[in-house]
Amino acid sequence: MAHRSDDTPKRHALRQTSTLNPRPDRVTDALFADSDFFDPHDLLQVKYEMLRRVRSDDFPVSQAARLFGFSRPSFYHAQEAFTRGGLGALVPQKRGPKRAHKLSQKVVAFLERTIAADPAADLVATVQQEFGLSVRRRSIGRALARAKKKRR
Repeated sequence: MAHRSDDTPKRHALRQTSTLNPRPDRVTDALFADSDFFDPHDLLQVKYEMLRRVRSDDFPVSQAARLFGFSRPSFYHAQEAFTRGGLGALVPQKRGPKRAHKLSQKVVAFLERTIAADPAADLVATVQQEFGLSVRRRSIGRALARAKKKRR
């Protein structure tokens, strides 16, 4: 694996926590120009400094957003998140479903009953027929394994 010049331990940590700024080159604020402390790669630091600049230094929102590499809607989104939840709310959240949304407890219970009655049943077709859900065989296997693990 080739090491890139930007693959420092800090950037690796930022990448692991999803706080690596994908567009550090857009940060043009003077504080981030030649500083050992202010890092344009640190998304959390950039967002916080942008918010601070507007609130404490009376910068116009459009100017602060531009200097820190964000759009005005992104500024307002960050401001609302910070107001609601503090610094931790500025950390990007994972997108997408947070749980198995198709294979609910009701569907998993149905699958377990079906397997008990007929171990050779086509579970994909049965779920499609009974619930109108299109699911993959592997998803069913994972859901059943999670249910089994919870019962232990």
